[in-house]
Amino acid sequence: MLRKPAVAGSFYPRNPDNLKKLIEDCFIESGVSKIPECGVFEGSDYPIHIMVPHAGYQYSGAIAAKGYCNIVQNGFPEVFIILSPNHTGLGSEVSVFNDGEWITPLGNVNVDGEFADEIISISDIAEADFSAHLYEHSIEVQLPFLQYFSNDFKIVPITMGSQTFTASSDLAKSIFEAGNKLGKSYCVIASTDLSHFNNQEKANKVDGFVLEDIHEMNEFKLFEEVIQYNITMCGYGPVMTTISLSKMAGKNNCEILGYRTSGDVTGDFSSVVGYASGIFK
Repeated sequence: MLRKPAVAGSFYPRNPDNLKKLIEDCFIESGVSKIPECGVFEGSDYPIHIMVPHAGYQYSGAIAAKGYCNIVQNGFPEVFIILSPNHTGLGSEVSVFNDGEWITPLGNVNVDGEFADEIISISDIAEADFSAHLYEHSIEVQLPFLQYFSNDFKIVPITMGSQTFTASSDLAKSIFEAGNKLGKSYCVIASTDLSHFNNQEKANKVDGFVLEDIHEMNEFKLFEEVIQYNITMCGYGPVMTTISLSKMAGKNNCEILGYRTSGDVTGDFSSVVGYASGIFK
């Protein structure tokens, strides 16, 4: 199946040249002195996984670029497994896009059907499903950041309609076992924004709770506090999955690379969305 862009022209430019220029601006705004050059990765155990936001590039692109700098410097693995929340309500509990290509203004990206099918086979919850991905933006917006540097990679897009602890644990175990069986190098990208539509003071407070939990690699406490404080973090399931999976692979540390809100961009602090990136290593 060919998955066509759903948010080109709104979350990011439809014109390829304009898109590349905006990505460059995001990297410069992130604090790098120049656009990083892509390294070469060899082996099967990729050293990092990342967490990045998924809003329009003008709001969260610079924060996302902080995460992508680490991928670029390490070189690309064979596969990026991109985990996202489900904003549309379509599809199954855990929807795996397991066949075809994703189209962006920077070209086409092939899905690793073998890896995707292996995850589905091992999981008790994940299913092959395309409908959840048709209009979901939170995986699509990640692809140009990768394509800017290379098109020599494959993806496994997974959207989580269920963000329970059970679903996250099941998915983490399934990805880990599938990766070991296939012997392919992979990097997990957890796509999430933080709290939504609080004032700046409250956003900073509740986002601080979840960022502390993520930094401490504590998926149990993250889940507890999201529920207890009704924190409107949209992708806590993908992040819990990534923390759990990282620890299975001996990646026991997390560094929070950057945080800001939409208010820091627009100047309107009355109702903001939080954005952060992090690296698991």
